[in-house]
Amino acid sequence: MDIGIDGRIDSGATVNAGAVQNDTLRSARFRLEREAHWRQLDELVTRAEKGSAAALGYDEVRNLASGYRQAMNSLSVARDISLDRALIAYLESLCARAYLVVYAPQESLGGLISRLLSHGIPQAVRRSVLPLFIGFLALILGAVAGYRLYQNDPSWFYTFVPPEMADQRTPDASTDYLRSTIYGDEGHDSDRLAAFSAYLFSHNTTIVILIFTLGVFVSVPSFILTFYNGLILGAFFAMFARKGLGYDVFAWLSIHGVTELAAIAIACAGGARLGLAVLLPGARTRKEALRHQAHDAVKLAILAGLMLVAAAFIEGFLRQLIQDPTWRIVIGWGMGVFWVGWLLLGGRQSKASREVVR
Repeated sequence: MDIGIDGRIDSGATVNAGAVQNDTLRSARFRLEREAHWRQLDELVTRAEKGSAAALGYDEVRNLASGYRQAMNSLSVARDISLDRALIAYLESLCARAYLVVYAPQESLGGLISRLLSHGIPQAVRRSVLPLFIGFLALILGAVAGYRLYQNDPSWFYTFVPPEMADQRTPDASTDYLRSTIYGDEGHDSDRLAAFSAYLFSHNTTIVILIFTLGVFVSVPSFILTFYNGLILGAFFAMFARKGLGYDVFAWLSIHGVTELAAIAIACAGGARLGLAVLLPGARTRKEALRHQAHDAVKLAILAGLMLVAAAFIEGFLRQLIQDPTWRIVIGWGMGVFWVGWLLLGGRQSKASREVVR
């Protein structure tokens, strides 16, 4: 106890000293009763941090989960009864470390990529029915419009198709020349094919990036760019068809176009998801809606990029090496069946798995 300057006992100081001593004793008792569990949890967490949770045995994983729950309970009690701050800080650190071990993903980069391909992308596609409809509608409408306009007036071809893309394949070209562009023998120089494939991939990627990123402006620029690509497609097909080369150009386009044009439409769908979030945010703010839609939109953009890689290889190599129109159609539409099968069936849970989750 303390004695004041007037000789009387300072009762307030005595009470404070007693309270501090009681708090210390209470913290010590609290720690003594639970410290063995904390030390065991600390050891398991340290081992998991050095390796991974997969390296722990079944009993150790069970002890890790129960130890984490006990530590969280201890932290809650320590905060409620205001134990000393050093103990609370220790428990907060231990619980945070244990949380990361128990709940944070333990996958490697390869595991994340595998999960993205097997589940993430197919599920995002199946959640994007309306945006995909918008993307493919823009492409189909553009192709039909380009075909009909060319049939009415071939001079529309020069309006739609840039000269560098036409490369002398114009309405004024002869049938023999147009046929030679479909069945040319340009395709046995591997260096030239590799350079051509790289150029195609770069060109198509630029288009896809523009279509995707401009979708945030209420989807209109994405729709217009996709529609324009359809105009080019329709005008090209109409030009060859008028020369009696309809089946040949259909095969020529099929081998790479099924994958390439689908990638363009899917990129438009990704942009449409962003645009719809701005246009129709629903109960969310536009910022929240964009953040929510961006998860699937980015997956659609990744899918479009993967399809462009495949299309560049097919167009740069296989289309040049395979001259038979039937095989071109089989390969092109066979790739289409592959994409549809993957995206419709990938990432689906079996009935038994759904029951377990439920």
